[in-house]
Amino acid sequence: MSSINKELFDDMREKYLKVRKFLDEPQNPSHPEDIANTESKNKATNILKEMIVTLENIRNSTDYNIKIISMLSIVYLNIGIICIDNEELKEAEENLTRCIEILKDHELEAESILPTLSAFNQLFIIWFQWGEFEKAKIFIDKSSDIYKNYKNQQIDNKKPIGMSELFGIDNTDEPTPIQVLEKLHTLTLFYLAQISGVNKDHQKSALYCHMTLKRQLETSDLDHIDWSLNAATLSQFLMERKHFTQALHHLAASSHILNIYKDKLNQENDDSDEIKGAKLEQFQHRSADVSRCWAKYGILLMNMSRDRLIEATENMDDEKTDDDDTDKTQDIPQETLNEMKFDKFDKEINDISLQITDKYLLDFNDAKKVFLNVQKWLDEAKKYYALETHASDYIAIIQDISQSYKYLAFFENDDDNRAKMHKRRIDVLEDAVKELNPKYYQSICRQVWIELGEIHTAILDIKLDKLKTSDERPTNHAIKKINHLSISGIKYYQMFLDSLKETESSEPVKEFTDDIVRPALFSYFHIGTLSNKIITTDKNIQIDNLKNSIDAYKFLVDYCERHADAAEFMKAELSVCKDLANLLSLKMTKLKLTA
Repeated sequence: MSSINKELFDDMREKYLKVRKFLDEPQNPSHPEDIANTESKNKATNILKEMIVTLENIRNSTDYNIKIISMLSIVYLNIGIICIDNEELKEAEENLTRCIEILKDHELEAESILPTLSAFNQLFIIWFQWGEFEKAKIFIDKSSDIYKNYKNQQIDNKKPIGMSELFGIDNTDEPTPIQVLEKLHTLTLFYLAQISGVNKDHQKSALYCHMTLKRQLETSDLDHIDWSLNAATLSQFLMERKHFTQALHHLAASSHILNIYKDKLNQENDDSDEIKGAKLEQFQHRSADVSRCWAKYGILLMNMSRDRLIEATENMDDEKTDDDDTDKTQDIPQETLNEMKFDKFDKEINDISLQITDKYLLDFNDAKKVFLNVQKWLDEAKKYYALETHASDYIAIIQDISQSYKYLAFFENDDDNRAKMHKRRIDVLEDAVKELNPKYYQSICRQVWIELGEIHTAILDIKLDKLKTSDERPTNHAIKKINHLSISGIKYYQMFLDSLKETESSEPVKEFTDDIVRPALFSYFHIGTLSNKIITTDKNIQIDNLKNSIDAYKFLVDYCERHADAAEFMKAELSVCKDLANLLSLKMTKLKLTA
């Protein structure tokens, strides 16, 4: 087996040292954060191309030599990575493909395993950016398989050889070859999570995400802020699938890593005030995001607990308890779920987890504990997401506060207390939305108006149900309250509908886009219902209210007759509207005869 002579090897070593210097070291002392600018990358590329000529000549004139092959593949790999940085993807793909071709049948050698995995990972990035997801998946699956095969064949514990080491460079500042190997596979898992998500295989995507996070944690190779956000994001996926134990674990892990980063910030004294300020701002920003994820956990737990109790009541399944409840829709095997833990900080994570349950809520006391935590987390989030600086996020937090009151009200048995909780929702939403200019925050205002209409309707239903159970005639105060709730509900639904018009003087919109049609038709339905709930002895006002109710119902009926899809998703309301439009028309005719 022939090998490269010392003179040529020294030449390759010196050139590769220059390449790494151009790519890894700041070129401008006044801007140490700028590692490789365009000029330095071009210089590095020119040297790499010179190295290709030399190494290709050696390769073609000698017998097989794994060292020469690996050195040549690394040169092509470096050019490919530079091209990706420069967004020259076609040239990058050509160089990376050449790297793979050179290493064909030698991927599992100690000298070639690192450039092989790196090249396949980089090719995934290129094809992913091109939107060629099937092709991208082929490359990343290949990277994963090669890593597994390499690990399985390591009976003699033959360790990988570092890429710089192949050029005779001993850089103790670089990660060890084994660390590079494991980091490359961690990236592979991250990319597998991405491609699984694109392919709608959300279960696999979640599993790969967890595996990525776990490997980063165990090797201490992580950006604390990014890790915390990714763990919190994964918790959202898990909680939406009712895997509350695993969701809670990931949220607690997210908070623990943020706490570690906070301690690290407090100990750093070398940074300038500007850098310190930037890091603190980023920490406060992402801490607020994680607090919102905690709040989402609590709100979703309250919501799903409510739905579960309603379903149990409807099924008359009184013997079903929390212990025998099984999630028939579970999409991740229980054995896999049990392994979705971060053992490295198990105690610290468990301590943080104790602040909230992972069990379904059964009564008001259970719900109140969760509710109070949700309020605490949302208050923490508002410290960063203030109305003046982050209006959209602030309103979203206010909407979460409203939702938490809504679900708490379900667990409350006392009618007056339930009404007070809904009234609290009105207060926080009205205080917030009045600060917004509907012209600039139209979508948000529409959401809030619809919710305010729904809340007034909910309180009205509580008041009317209470009247039905009483043998006494309603007091003037009770009647005023009912009318106020009805008129206020109509007002907010009408504000939503008016916002759809091009100008204030325009005619009401007759046709709705797909994103608007549901809330628009529901607004007409509720306006029809609320108009008929207003109590008055004045027959002319009664006639006006009946007309408003009939007009709203007829609009919905006519729209559904023109649009079969609307008739389908409004099926229940449509039937009610048809019946009531006819009944109220008869009632109005009789009323006009006596007016």
